[in-house]
Amino acid sequence: MENRVEELRKHLGLNQEDFAKAIRVSRQTVSSIETGKYNPSLDLAFEIADFFGKRIDEIFIHERGNKNE
Repeated sequence: MENRVEELRKHLGLNQEDFAKAIRVSRQTVSSIETGKYNPSLDLAFEIADFFGKRIDEIFIHERGNKNE
């Protein structure tokens, strides 16, 4: 799943450590989310969306494949 977390974080001038503290996760978790290695739980996705004042679907982009593939 693609996301805009890094873009939004940088727009606010936050480094990964400060953002991680704000949403109560580790810096490694933020890094993994930003690189797409980890998809956050629904609770964490809401936490991130609330932090940025956006809807989840404005931050996390889920592309569905063709069901016939």
